[in-house]
Amino acid sequence: MDLVIRDIETLLTMDSDDGLGRLDGAAVGFRDGRVAWVGPSDKAPDAADNLSGKGLIGLPGLVDCHTHAAWAGSRAPEFEARLAGAEYSAILEAGGGILSTVRATRAASEAELVDATRTRLLAMRSRGVTTVEVKSGYGLSVADETKQLKAAAQAGEQAGVHVVTTWLGAHTVPAEHRAHREAYLKQLIEEQLPAVASLASFADAYVDRGAFTIAECEQLFGAAKASGLGLRIHAEQVTYTGAAALAARLGASSADHLEHIDAEGMAAMAAAGTVGVMLPGAMLYLRDPAPPIEALREAGVRLAVATDYNPGTSPVVDLWTAATLASVMLRMTVTEVLRGITVEAARALDLSDRGRVAVGMAGDLVLVRPPVGEPAEPSVLVQHMACHRAEHVVIGGELVGT
Repeated sequence: MDLVIRDIETLLTMDSDDGLGRLDGAAVGFRDGRVAWVGPSDKAPDAADNLSGKGLIGLPGLVDCHTHAAWAGSRAPEFEARLAGAEYSAILEAGGGILSTVRATRAASEAELVDATRTRLLAMRSRGVTTVEVKSGYGLSVADETKQLKAAAQAGEQAGVHVVTTWLGAHTVPAEHRAHREAYLKQLIEEQLPAVASLASFADAYVDRGAFTIAECEQLFGAAKASGLGLRIHAEQVTYTGAAALAARLGASSADHLEHIDAEGMAAMAAAGTVGVMLPGAMLYLRDPAPPIEALREAGVRLAVATDYNPGTSPVVDLWTAATLASVMLRMTVTEVLRGITVEAARALDLSDRGRVAVGMAGDLVLVRPPVGEPAEPSVLVQHMACHRAEHVVIGGELVGT
């Protein structure tokens, strides 16, 4: 082995259909960037480097499967306006919200975006996040969407974090096209898509009041699939649209938000294997109702949890905070939440080699020390909000700084 971590107090492998895959007193060995051995610590093989996991809880490297981490500018004035009672959809329709971030991001250079995004990714890595999805959607032009996606990829390389890029040109209609939205849809399909298809793994669209319609999304997604992109969708957040059922019908990997999903959408997602991504940070900041978790669970929809990290509606960099909020606000169980930030989040990104600790998987692992006085039990990871800095992070089989 290149590296073996021994005597891990509690290892949560997630290597099961619906549980945590708990092993006590375990060891994990890494070779050539992959997990090469998992088992009892007293049977662990020799290694060039060894590390003690005594007293620590081990998990697969965390996966934040929905972020907007590449942006410029500030949304602090909007925050104050919403505290005073302004509705987010009204702010967006008046030219604020996303559009204010679009103006700032367009004005920023690619180098400035790389620097800002790298800093954010390093903050995530310090908490044990090893894979991050980063969306565009603050450029809304060929040049600026391309700039955002390139900056996200470069920032990931510099931070040593695996970044999955998603093109979100259909985030909102930019100011210059507000009177002629059909011209912007044409630009998305005929100009932006060819320019970004080699820079992104997924296409996404925000289907909601004040954003895009079902018909527009279906047209866009047909072109995106033909270009080889996977599909994800912002669905049923502000109002019911039928976007979740559309996502399932088109084979989308995930439908995210889902506060207003109906029974038909749930059944369609479950049948298609489309992951439902819960974003409690946005719920908290926008004071939205909770998605119908019990009904989603009963329908058999797989559930992931993410930060939705963005400057306006979920300025939450800490995936552990999102996990706690998902438990407290959405009543997700500890097992659902911990799987939701690992194996199910990886599933939402079509990453079959991440989110589990098993031989052959990507060599990503996080070791967390329980809060003072607490046992090395899974529940304490969710119970204690915003107090988990990773003790050790392994990415690609190598220890990285935290």
